[in-house]
Amino acid sequence: MSRSAAVSISVLVGAIVLIVAAALLIVRPWEPSTAAPAPAAVSGPPAELVDETTHILDDAGEGAPVVVEFLDYECPACGQFHPIVEELRSTYAGEVTFAVRYFPLPSHDAAIPAALAAEAAAQQGQFEAMHELLFDRQQEWAGTEDAAAVFRGYAEELGLDLEAYDAAVADPATLDRVALDANAGISLGVQSTPTFFVDGEQLELRDFADLETAIQAALEQ
Repeated sequence: MSRSAAVSISVLVGAIVLIVAAALLIVRPWEPSTAAPAPAAVSGPPAELVDETTHILDDAGEGAPVVVEFLDYECPACGQFHPIVEELRSTYAGEVTFAVRYFPLPSHDAAIPAALAAEAAAQQGQFEAMHELLFDRQQEWAGTEDAAAVFRGYAEELGLDLEAYDAAVADPATLDRVALDANAGISLGVQSTPTFFVDGEQLELRDFADLETAIQAALEQ
């Protein structure tokens, strides 16, 4: 199987219709199941692609092309793209701004706990470190029954204050922060993960190389 075919299949596996994504914002999968009301339609102008809460991995300054990735930490395609994104960050250091936003899919039971772990780490200034661990060790925790315990182990490994970490994971405000990104993604038309925007334009990925091609085009403008 070619690399382009592999990524296409993986992206399809991660695909999700908007109505299901909207339902994610009113259902907490790790709590007892309850009947959920129908999600409201997303209306009004699209959300900002990057706002004051967005996690910036590299800031190349005003006027630089901006790459925004909506991701799900348990998504296999996101895991495949992660080393590619890291290579691009190195290649275009100082030239391109890279940002990430959460878009956990309901089909992945550990996606929300993973996002909560990343956000709890962010509150202690360790977002990128947790972000790296979640992707580098995706095979270790994806599909496990108690991924949250694995993530707490990562927090301990990173030297985080575990009492503060536990409080952040349990705080509804942290879930609200994850939902903020997911809502923004829905508003912007995100339907699968990973979804990349380069200078405000959503990419239609057909191959791993498409992201760099879009970055090069943005730099030439």
